Amino acid sequence: MKPIPRRKFIKGTSIAGSALLLLPELEIKRFIQSAPSTGYFLNEFGIDESLCKKLLDKALSKGGDFADLYFEYTVSNTLGLEDGKVNQSYGNILLGVGIRTVKEDQVGYGFTQDLSEESMVSAAATAASIADSAATTNEYSFRRPESGQYYPVDPELIEIPVKSKLPIVQAINEKCFAASPTIVKVNAGFANSVKRIMIVTSDGILYEDAIPGGYLYAAVVAQKDGRYEQASWNLGGKRNFSYYNDDTINEIAEKAVTNATTLFKAIQPPAGEMPVVLGPGITGVLLHEAIGHGMEADFNRKNISVYSTLIGKKVAEPFITIIDDATNMNLAGSINVDDEGTPGQSTVLVENGILKGYLHDKISAKHYGVEPTGNGRRQDFMNYPMPRMRNTYMLGGDAQPDDVIKAAGNGIYVEDVSNGEVKIGEGDFAFYISKGKMIENGKLTAPIKDVNIMGNGPKMLTNIILAANDLEMYQGGAGQCGKSGQGVPVSFGLPTCLVKSLTVGGTQQKVKQS
Repeated sequence: MKPIPRRKFIKGTSIAGSALLLLPELEIKRFIQSAPSTGYFLNEFGIDESLCKKLLDKALSKGGDFADLYFEYTVSNTLGLEDGKVNQSYGNILLGVGIRTVKEDQVGYGFTQDLSEESMVSAAATAASIADSAATTNEYSFRRPESGQYYPVDPELIEIPVKSKLPIVQAINEKCFAASPTIVKVNAGFANSVKRIMIVTSDGILYEDAIPGGYLYAAVVAQKDGRYEQASWNLGGKRNFSYYNDDTINEIAEKAVTNATTLFKAIQPPAGEMPVVLGPGITGVLLHEAIGHGMEADFNRKNISVYSTLIGKKVAEPFITIIDDATNMNLAGSINVDDEGTPGQSTVLVENGILKGYLHDKISAKHYGVEPTGNGRRQDFMNYPMPRMRNTYMLGGDAQPDDVIKAAGNGIYVEDVSNGEVKIGEGDFAFYISKGKMIENGKLTAPIKDVNIMGNGPKMLTNIILAANDLEMYQGGAGQCGKSGQGVPVSFGLPTCLVKSLTVGGTQQKVKQS
């Protein structure tokens, strides 16, 4: 591919953005054809080491402790069908650099979409303004940190034309309608992106990566006897295009339709305090939201989290180990390096019931006198990094799933949750159960609907009294974790586990305890 001068590229992206409405695949092929992570920003935009050193010098010109550059070029596109007809086909190009200066625990930040030297130096000057002392003399010798490869990047994945996606989305649409006569509306779609980044730091890191992302989804509406129910399902992550095959299509269609049609038989459970069994997989979002955020180091550094004084103390039963992991192959939250250049790794948060540590970026790691854990993440070049989760899960126990359900006696079984709210400091949460069942006399019975579960994250953790040996990880690609206005892709997982007591908001009838 012939290199495109920086100014010419910037001038052309407004035109390219409009062209994507009609031909998104052409723009992907035009601008992303280099090898995955070798010299892309040099070849395409002329960003060389000497320019990076100049920008770092400017960012540290008022005495900052540390500075970094985050170059990004992302192409994303979406194809959607409604009842078999294309109702959306669009793409987006994101290009720019974010420049951060750190002084103690304070951050100065500037960014620009214009990769001209003049504009980037101006952004660096903005970042530098956080400090107000003499500049230090810096000698940079860049190195690429060793990292794993936790997702594929190849031409097959990068170049996904509409003509290849359309049959897949059409197949989902047809299978959903064919699965049940009650289905009256289907929305199906395929979203994918490739993000190229280059991270350059004043402590000598220079790392480039090409990061895929995407998911295939179906959302259906079912009608029966004048009632309407709806449900959706998606699969994806950081995967090769070949993942989106017949098996994936069938699973998405089956899950979406089954979840919707099951709701016609659903009842409201009794309300009150009762045992709750969390099923494997997607219910790990409760672990992520109600517990994981409280273990992000910035909340603890600022004494916001209830876990801020609990390092080395018991926070759960001895059979519980909780991990936040960047190294799971192909999951949405997997990363080769974080957005500060720290290699992706597996971080133990709770081991045998004892809180072992927090999730750190470079700022919090320095504060606590520990090494960064590779959790410095950002939404894009317009935002600076902060401690964020990746793939968060609890290891399985020794019990069989049926034994966990039997031990609950009378309560509810949660299969899927959505629309949650969490107070990070206190850990209080409320989640809507989108799919679940009653547990009566130790057995699963009627499906349930229109119910919330409420509780406190740290208390819920101490109340997990049994875990099965069936850990599953969420395999979707649409999951975005929000924090301080930034969204990043994540995944989560959980084995079947029994929470001794949570508040269930159903009918006013009280559950009979065994």
